[in-house]
Amino acid sequence: MYQIEIEQEDDGRWIAEVPELPGVLAYGATKEEAVRRAQALSLHVLAERLEHGETLPDVQAVFKLVA
Repeated sequence: MYQIEIEQEDDGRWIAEVPELPGVLAYGATKEEAVRRAQALSLHVLAERLEHGETLPDVQAVFKLVA
């Protein structure tokens, strides 16, 4: 399960990051938007890894929200 860390920036935007997947960082006007964008980017990164023959850990679920 990949954790999504979320935080509100000083300018009001939300940022969501998946620390286990370097480079997966997304901003949104709302917390929900930032989380959705981070999830979409994470799935893209995981798909790219699979396409290139990289192994992925066996996970029961994909995301866990951490506030």
